[in-house]
Amino acid sequence: MSTLHVVSHSPFTDSRLASCLRICAADDAILLCGDGAYALHNTALQTRGLKVWVLAEDLQARNLPLPDWADSVDYPGFVQLSIDYDKVNTWL
Repeated sequence: MSTLHVVSHSPFTDSRLASCLRICAADDAILLCGDGAYALHNTALQTRGLKVWVLAEDLQARNLPLPDWADSVDYPGFVQLSIDYDKVNTWL
């Protein structure tokens, strides 16, 4: 059963992303939003081989480049991802 993990907090201020990565399965994906977009600087995301999405609006608001190993999505795309995965886990 695939899960979309939504991370909205910076990995530099707490351990939510690290906790998320510990339980992610191979068919799971991570959506970074808000300050979670700063996780694009976290090499653990790239080396795990997980599908990583980031909200385009949050990339733009933080003036972050999109690495080639991640994809951006708009809000309608976020809704579609929520439908495409069996479960959605938001790391509040």
